[in-house]
Amino acid sequence: MSAQLSSEYGSGFSVSALQYMRGFYLAYPDLLANRHALRVDFDPQTIDALVIQHAARVESGAHTHTHTDADGAWRAGTLHPGLSWTHYRLLVKVARPEVRNFYEIEAIRNGWSARQLERQIASLLFERLLKSRDRQGVLTLANEGQLPAHPKDAIKDPYVLEFLDLPASHRLVESQVEEALLNQLQAFLLELGGGFAFVGRQRRLTLDGDHFYPDLVFYHVKLKCYVVIDLKVGKLTHGDLGQMLLYVNYYDREVASKDDNPTIGLILCSEKNDAVARYVLADKNEQVFASRYQFVLPSVDQLRAEMQRELEHLGQTVPDEELATKPTKRRKSTGKIKGRKQ
Repeated sequence: MSAQLSSEYGSGFSVSALQYMRGFYLAYPDLLANRHALRVDFDPQTIDALVIQHAARVESGAHTHTHTDADGAWRAGTLHPGLSWTHYRLLVKVARPEVRNFYEIEAIRNGWSARQLERQIASLLFERLLKSRDRQGVLTLANEGQLPAHPKDAIKDPYVLEFLDLPASHRLVESQVEEALLNQLQAFLLELGGGFAFVGRQRRLTLDGDHFYPDLVFYHVKLKCYVVIDLKVGKLTHGDLGQMLLYVNYYDREVASKDDNPTIGLILCSEKNDAVARYVLADKNEQVFASRYQFVLPSVDQLRAEMQRELEHLGQTVPDEELATKPTKRRKSTGKIKGRKQ
């Protein structure tokens, strides 16, 4: 078919292009209300006219061939002018419709480029967010995207920092990680998620002449609260948690305004100690969180095993098919994002 179409109509009908077209058609069966409208002769003038009409509608903000709900709002699984063909080529590789819907919603809401969307799919963003959701929360995530309503909704575990291009070495120190994060602040904000605004680094706190320096401070515009982040190389200790409690209490009492919500504290460490965290945090476990960071993209099996372990602590189980994600083949990266087959 590729050879025949190419000989008759020229370039644009390679085998891979036809495979993407077929995958797009199968993944988005509801794109057009009247499929007979697709039966257009391959006349160059007709095709050019359709392209010009589509471009004009996109330019004016209209939703060309877009299915909407009863109230006229766009819904996932239908065409959106904010997503390019490159976006859709990435989305059709996501096998589960609810997961694909999530990435569509987030790509449109956050204005992700195709490269940013590729990274979020490859780093299994949906699966990482899944860990902090109950079953109803999973449905909300799939249908509405990431809408933080509580502090835990804004936290991931693990955080994937492969864009820093740092080795996973015990010789690293916190200052190196901090410097690398600031040099790649745009990528770090993308990994943190929507709503984070950078406030500053090493902002001094003074208590009776003693000075303390939280590594990074952000403000979450949706949760309306400060977010204090501390970086730790190595295993999480009770001292790290105690220090973060001090930062959180200080910001709640001395920095936050009366309209702000309680401060969130996030410790990024290379190795967690869940038992220590539970006993030290006690009644503060809704404000202070500890998450791991890693410098390589996680595999599906790693995420599945980790999620199952976390759920077993809660006395829950999730069927394997609910965690399954179609493997994504990624090309070798030529930039700062180092890809590997998932």
